[in-house]
Amino acid sequence: MSQPAQVDSERTAPVRLRDGVRDSLLTFLGVRIGFSLLGLLATGVIEPRQGVPAVAGWPIAPVTSGWHLLVTAAERQDAAWFLAIAARGYEATDGSAAFFPLYPLLISAVARLPGIGPLGAALIVSNACFAGALVMLHGLSRLEGMSPEAARRTVLFVAIFPTAFFFLAPYTEGPFLLFTISAFWFARRDRWGLAAVAGALAAATRSVGLLLVLALGVEAFLRSREDGRSVMPRLAAALAVGLGPFLYLAWWRVQHGDGLAPWSAQRNWQREPRFPWQTLFDAAGDAWRLGGYWLVDLLVVAVVLIATVAGLRWLRSSYSTYAIASLIVPLVYAWPERPLLSMPRFVAVIFPAFWVLARAAERRRVPEVAVVATFAGGYALLGALFVTWWNVF
Repeated sequence: MSQPAQVDSERTAPVRLRDGVRDSLLTFLGVRIGFSLLGLLATGVIEPRQGVPAVAGWPIAPVTSGWHLLVTAAERQDAAWFLAIAARGYEATDGSAAFFPLYPLLISAVARLPGIGPLGAALIVSNACFAGALVMLHGLSRLEGMSPEAARRTVLFVAIFPTAFFFLAPYTEGPFLLFTISAFWFARRDRWGLAAVAGALAAATRSVGLLLVLALGVEAFLRSREDGRSVMPRLAAALAVGLGPFLYLAWWRVQHGDGLAPWSAQRNWQREPRFPWQTLFDAAGDAWRLGGYWLVDLLVVAVVLIATVAGLRWLRSSYSTYAIASLIVPLVYAWPERPLLSMPRFVAVIFPAFWVLARAAERRRVPEVAVVATFAGGYALLGALFVTWWNVF
């Protein structure tokens, strides 16, 4: 069989999630072991930050060397919020309302197992979800016509992206990526009830999950135009994604008399509304003048931004909608002192951008070894800073 014929056969074969399990789990194990080793070694390379502020009233011990870092290295920054909420619940006046409930609920459920505790439960949830997300990403990549090799590259690029260690930490990135990809997986297979459930779970994990209403709405129109069936049931499923945030707001209304608390709590982080191009302009100026964190923020975000723009010509409109909206929202609400604060983490879940990079590598427009080396180097640097409590969050 000729090589082109073999490739065509691979692209048209039925897509099965189990076909990507081996490669995806091997990639997961590789980064899991790598981050564990990084946690052990980081304190010997980078001086830990002194005078670490208390976060959410959750006790986190000062950074010290030792084998305990195999477990505690990722208990940093906003992880304290999720652990505190899982252990004690929400408080009406501490700003915890800004953190959506599904992840703390999952932590609390797993923590009920004997000998686990909140931190162990959070690591189990995050890591299991990230492993599942990589399997789903491989399957969705194949469903969209990518070759097995391009699907493998996509999984690898996501797993070693410079801020991908957040997928392994007590943060929402792992569950959010799993639910988001699952929503697209089911929608693209025309199983809209399950797409609605997965999307609602994503939107109950992070507020930006509400963007899936828009992205799945675009997909509903595309599918109906392709097969001539009514758009209304599909559009209703897309709108049902909003049930996740709606139930959370309703809970706050019933329990504390303030259904808008999750939105008003955002003021605690001093973000201000602005035009997205103003945020980018300010970020570029700060990167030029100040370097350091500001330069790193810009470089990491630029990779995903450029890939997303480059993919507009061939990405399906529903994926482009999700990617663009996911970029715009944090650009619209920025912290003036560091305009792209946290955006390097936020862009890690914009998976369509990694399809663009994988496609470019497959067509030899971008050397795969250069992407891998750059991503791995960034991962090592930012991961070590994160472990030693520097301002990477």
